[in-house]
Amino acid sequence: MTVTLRDWLREEPFSLAMSSGFFGFFAHCGVIQALEEAGLVPGLVTGSSAGALVGGLWASGVNGAEMGEELKGLARQDFWDPGPGAGLLRGRKFRERLERLLKVPTFSGCRVPLAVSVFDWWTRGTRVLNRGELAPALHASCAVPLLFHPVWHGGRLYADGGILDRPGLEGMPEGRRVLFHHLVSRSPWRRVDPSQEIPERAGMTVLMLRDLPRSGPFRLEEGRRALVLSREAALRALERPVGGGRVEVSVRGR
Repeated sequence: MTVTLRDWLREEPFSLAMSSGFFGFFAHCGVIQALEEAGLVPGLVTGSSAGALVGGLWASGVNGAEMGEELKGLARQDFWDPGPGAGLLRGRKFRERLERLLKVPTFSGCRVPLAVSVFDWWTRGTRVLNRGELAPALHASCAVPLLFHPVWHGGRLYADGGILDRPGLEGMPEGRRVLFHHLVSRSPWRRVDPSQEIPERAGMTVLMLRDLPRSGPFRLEEGRRALVLSREAALRALERPVGGGRVEVSVRGR
């Protein structure tokens, strides 16, 4: 009997992990929308950077449709605030927008447990945040080096969680059944960068959506396309067999 991804997710409770990947939050949102439409709700969420942003918003109570409307209307001036410091953007506009969007102020108020990865400049290692204020933790996890200033939170200086934990799995407890949405990098360095490798983990199924448009702060329209295409591709992926713990679908319909 063929077990589809939908079947696998319905068998038992599952957790959701979402990787970092610059402006990959558009694609993560599409996956969230597809899961919600299929009635598949994770019991725990972890992530880094783009994955932390989408996972955190969803865990706080923002559903996929609301998130999609926000992203479809996103303009560069909504987060673009250059200023002197260790990065191009101050991050104040980003934080203000994030605080307005979040449905709850703290991790404890989230509808499911949430854990996000950040890079700790003091220890030069990954730190998992899963308690306290939500907005600064998500802001810190998204503080891409050279683009955003690092973020002070709880007396420590943090930056993008994807620096050392690109998969966003550091906060995922062992023994969980995990759906891991891996943003496929289109960087020319992907063949030599070990952080691009997909980790192996017992009980984990990897979802990969290939050929997504490449978005960024000057390519937001491509991000909006990626959101629509990723939702459609994720819905198709739910009907694909789970083989070797991986389901791959191209947004081009293959």
